[in-house]
Amino acid sequence: MIVNQWVPAAHRGDAIGDSARRVRDLLRTMGHQADLFALTIDDDLRGDVRPFSEPAAHAGDVTIFHFALVSPMTRAFAALPGGRVLQYHNVTPAHFFAPFDAEVFRLSLLSRDDVRSLAGHVELALGDSEFNRCELEDMGFRDTGIFPIAINTTRITHASPRPALDVLLNDGLHNFLFVGRIAPNKKIEDHIRLAETYKRYVDLHYRFIFVGRTDGMPRYYNMVRALIKEFDMPPERFLFTGPVDDDDLAAYYRAADVYLSLSEHEGFCVPLLEAMAADVPVMAYASTAVPDTLGGAGVLFEPKDMEYAAELLGELVYNGDLRRRVIARQRQRLLDFGDARIRRELQQLLATMGPQRATESTL
Repeated sequence: MIVNQWVPAAHRGDAIGDSARRVRDLLRTMGHQADLFALTIDDDLRGDVRPFSEPAAHAGDVTIFHFALVSPMTRAFAALPGGRVLQYHNVTPAHFFAPFDAEVFRLSLLSRDDVRSLAGHVELALGDSEFNRCELEDMGFRDTGIFPIAINTTRITHASPRPALDVLLNDGLHNFLFVGRIAPNKKIEDHIRLAETYKRYVDLHYRFIFVGRTDGMPRYYNMVRALIKEFDMPPERFLFTGPVDDDDLAAYYRAADVYLSLSEHEGFCVPLLEAMAADVPVMAYASTAVPDTLGGAGVLFEPKDMEYAAELLGELVYNGDLRRRVIARQRQRLLDFGDARIRRELQQLLATMGPQRATESTL
């Protein structure tokens, strides 16, 4: 069977594109002809990802379209004669961006309209979380299901050592890590508020580390930095790294005492699984898809009470028994995202596309 996947942009390190390439590789091991096509492709991925302009992009028996942003792919996908599988990775609601970036606000609105336009024009609509599947239903999609992101945790667990960075990060401070872009829905300002509460009531030996782009929304980033100054906290206790390579990323996970998510909108949240792979206890605000992704692992809390959150954070740092129990449960949960499950889900997916579709067992 020919199984194509479409992504608007192929960037190394992007969770959606990395997942699609992993799914492609698994499909090939199952005996299918599988390729990934993109409108824009990073230079280091050329030859691995094919241009969408190639006629072969439209020749799949099954085409999986990964949707996260408005693009010309949407109309082309709707026009395919059949075999259309939408995988919805969510669109962050526009209201998060309204105070900070008018263009991103506009793109978010357009993206919501764009994905809604596919209702009635696909054979199957999948979310990568139950939260996303429910959104698909709310938008009018009928045949829905869940297909998880295929995450490759070896970039964390098998990374090359970074001795100098390890020494820098293991200096006696407790490291609280966040990985992702600095964006309003991530509520980075709440990390700063939590830090102010934590140092007041729990401990002075803290450092908050933010790994990810800071230049996507300058007005928001400047607001976060201004809040640090307003609280009169030492700026060196807040490390904003910008983008890093996989080996540096793994070093930040190794040095983390707790992975912290205070986000108020997530469609899946891959760093939660990366933290689990690195045996870092996860503490997260129970919002949107975060409980789905954790699946009973980590430590969830709500409402967003900073005094309670600071005490909980301290427990995860100092209570060795709690840390061990949290890490053990996270290791179990991580097994749900291994290749064996993805392979089973792919077999089921291809089988549901019609009795004429061949599965691995018949090849």
